[in-house]
Amino acid sequence: MSMKWWTAYSSEEVQAMSMRKKNRRLGTALLAAVALSVAVTGCGLLPKEPVEEDLSAIQLPKISEKPKYEVTTKTLETTVSGSGKIMSTQEKTLYFTLDGKRLKKMYIQAGEVVKAGQPIAELDVEDMQKSLRSQRLAFKRKELDMKELLRTRDEKDPVEFEQAMLTFEEERQALVDLEEDIAKATLTAPFSGTVVAVSVQEGAQIKAYDTICVVADPSRLTVAATLSKDDLNKVALGMEVRVDVNNAPGLTGKVKQLPLPAPENNNGGGLPGQGPQVERLDQFLLVDVPKLPKEITRGTNLSVSVIVDRKENAIVVPLSTIRNVGARTYVQVAEDNGTKREVDVEVGQQTSTDAEILQGLTPGQKVVGK
Repeated sequence: MSMKWWTAYSSEEVQAMSMRKKNRRLGTALLAAVALSVAVTGCGLLPKEPVEEDLSAIQLPKISEKPKYEVTTKTLETTVSGSGKIMSTQEKTLYFTLDGKRLKKMYIQAGEVVKAGQPIAELDVEDMQKSLRSQRLAFKRKELDMKELLRTRDEKDPVEFEQAMLTFEEERQALVDLEEDIAKATLTAPFSGTVVAVSVQEGAQIKAYDTICVVADPSRLTVAATLSKDDLNKVALGMEVRVDVNNAPGLTGKVKQLPLPAPENNNGGGLPGQGPQVERLDQFLLVDVPKLPKEITRGTNLSVSVIVDRKENAIVVPLSTIRNVGARTYVQVAEDNGTKREVDVEVGQQTSTDAEILQGLTPGQKVVGK
């Protein structure tokens, strides 16, 4: 009985155990497959590890170096500049000395060529001419009276005779003065030349010394320039001048005349009782240029540069390398080993770009800019 129970139990048990083992193996296989699938899939979902960037091609910025300049020698010039124009060395402003008359006739026009003595303009002095005729007639009667007085001189009181003579002379002088004033009513050309400006028209009321016209000799030209008062104080006769005229650069000359000092509180007007002030040669710095080109005419604009100081073989450095601290003036000298050292210097003349070094540096050294 015991054997029978064992055999029956054993057969069922074995069958069940066999099934369980089979299921366990199947489950294990499934779990392994799932695990493998999750592992493979999980690798795709996880973020990729960052790839290290190659920085070898990137160039790091260099710290900017200050410029270095070589100490050199050159011809150093200090100049002062101004502007001007071509003027004639022989030109004259014409005006009437009679006051309160009208311009009766203008015989010339601007740009016209005139000859010496040629009439330029005439005032209306008809009233003066009528007065002259009347005074001449009256004077003739007085001449007859004077002849009679002279014949009876011995019979006259000496004092009365002397007074009569004085009165006669005064009247004769008045007649002469009137004749001279009438003669002043006509302007004539003082020399042969060209009328370069006309300031009035016929019929205008003329004041004494008002400008009527300007006559100039176009064959006698000069360079006339204007400089500031400070620059003019640096200029002397004989200094070299560079003249730049349109289409004729490279002209050179020398200072031959300095302008007269301008009157104080002169705002461009003339003297009291006169008209507007006319440009005169003595108001300009005149430059003697040996030979002006033929195409240059009076009135052509120009610029000048006067060389007020010049030094050959001057030791120079750029102006930007000069340093100042208080009363000290120095530069930084670049050494061959890459270091810098400060050197005190004495500065001479300066231009807009260069500074002359009188002491402290020698040609060939290198200085550091700012």
